Amino acid sequence: MYIQGTGCVSPQQTAGAGPFLASIQEYEGNRLAAVEPDYKQWVEPNMLRRMGRAVKMGVAAARLSLQQAGITLPDAIITGTAYGCLQDTGVFLSKMVTGQEKALSPTAFIQSTHNTVSGQIGLLLSCHAYNNTFVHKGFSFESALLDSMMILQEGAVQQVLAGGVDEITDHSHTILSRFGLYKQEPVRNTSLLQSATHGTIAGEGAAFFVLGAAKSPQSIAQLAGLTTIYKPVSTEERDAAIQGFLATHGLRSADIDLLICGHNGNVEENDTYAQVAQTLFPQTTVAGFKHLCGEYPTATAFAAWMAAEILKQQQAPQDIILSGSAPEKLDRILIYNCYQGTHHSLILLSKP
Repeated sequence: MYIQGTGCVSPQQTAGAGPFLASIQEYEGNRLAAVEPDYKQWVEPNMLRRMGRAVKMGVAAARLSLQQAGITLPDAIITGTAYGCLQDTGVFLSKMVTGQEKALSPTAFIQSTHNTVSGQIGLLLSCHAYNNTFVHKGFSFESALLDSMMILQEGAVQQVLAGGVDEITDHSHTILSRFGLYKQEPVRNTSLLQSATHGTIAGEGAAFFVLGAAKSPQSIAQLAGLTTIYKPVSTEERDAAIQGFLATHGLRSADIDLLICGHNGNVEENDTYAQVAQTLFPQTTVAGFKHLCGEYPTATAFAAWMAAEILKQQQAPQDIILSGSAPEKLDRILIYNCYQGTHHSLILLSKP
């Protein structure tokens, strides 16, 4: 499978036409908010007023990816999201409480469902083809990619628009903070990966990809492999699964030029990434990405966007390097993420 185009809306300046991660947006606190572009270049103002932030971000990222790929209408739209449209969910629930469950407008409820993003993209593009949304917590984006790979392998379609999107709101941030997911003390995102305390920082964003079965002049990366590992019972089982994944693709750890790990500043989870990097990839340069986008269930979509851009530019920004030196040659990039200690995923990208 080949990536023909990408688009990303994130807490960094990724939706514009500027250089790839030329400068890093710095934040202090425990929450990163997306840098939102001018949505009016893609959506009419009267329609924008009825869209939640997750829908806007998804539409923008989808449009950017289609524009880069040079196509106007995909053969399928597949999205992954864990939280759905939280802003509209909060609006509906708040009105339910204040209105004492009487005379409620159904609009916010209708727009709060998880498939709203994918459906809205289909409506705007007048795409009446296969349209699906996966809601699988930390595997939501990976499930969307897997479905895309299977439908392309079947030969039923030629171009698939696939992506992941999640947002954070005041309500959801407050609720998730009660579970101890986020840091209690303010922290700068640029120093997050060196943090040795409990918790991480919340993030949000949308990243979309135009995937094709055949290589073309627009191809910027190859989606070479994908697997998920749910709740491995031991580090041995986890390591064996990672080694088995590499072996399936005829690779050794030394064949990976860059390992992008999901370090998020949570001391417990950072230990997992350190073990994998030191045990299985001792000679490989290790990079991070969650200091740029924050932690959220579909953050691997941002990582995949970043990896595709690195392969395209043949250069890894120094601000993402955790250990080792920036590789001079980049043929293969492996993304390893472990969401909340249970959802392990591997995404392998290579030069087209």
